[in-house]
Amino acid sequence: MPTRRAEVTTWHLEQNSPADLRPAREPDAPVRIERAETAAPEFARFLYTAVGGDWHWTDRLAWTRDQWHNWLTRPGAELWTAYLHGTPAGYAELDPHPAGEVEIAYFGLLRAFHGRGLGGHLLTHALRRAWDLADRWPAREPTRRVRVRTCSLDGPAALANYQARGLRVHDISTTTETVPVY
Repeated sequence: MPTRRAEVTTWHLEQNSPADLRPAREPDAPVRIERAETAAPEFARFLYTAVGGDWHWTDRLAWTRDQWHNWLTRPGAELWTAYLHGTPAGYAELDPHPAGEVEIAYFGLLRAFHGRGLGGHLLTHALRRAWDLADRWPAREPTRRVRVRTCSLDGPAALANYQARGLRVHDISTTTETVPVY
């Protein structure tokens, strides 16, 4: 696959209180958001590639089934999937860190669901679940900070969606990377 060198800007965003959340409007269509309570590496990999394929998500492509399973079964790790009319539309992956920090490690929609107002709704849900993570995982301390990062290779609505939900930029970095040319 051909590649090119590109300047990539990364924004690191955070919320420090559940009161920072600015919920999105409810979508027009009935969206169901469910937590995947059974570790299914194949399903997680499907979501990762289906959502991230257009945005140069490559860091997990070489993962084995065991690596996926180990990632998904860590205490506090959660995968939330949005469904529209029975079809997976997108997902959010919560990655627990020490000291009450939760990262939204991956988040996005499959291409067929872009532009329908689902992203803000799913992000609202993911942020709420990040803030109440300790309710489902009693051994964890309460969430004190939720963070996410996005970059200039991600979808054009990503940064605006994060900021509209009340996440604030706390750091920006720029690097030069080799990216595939599609």
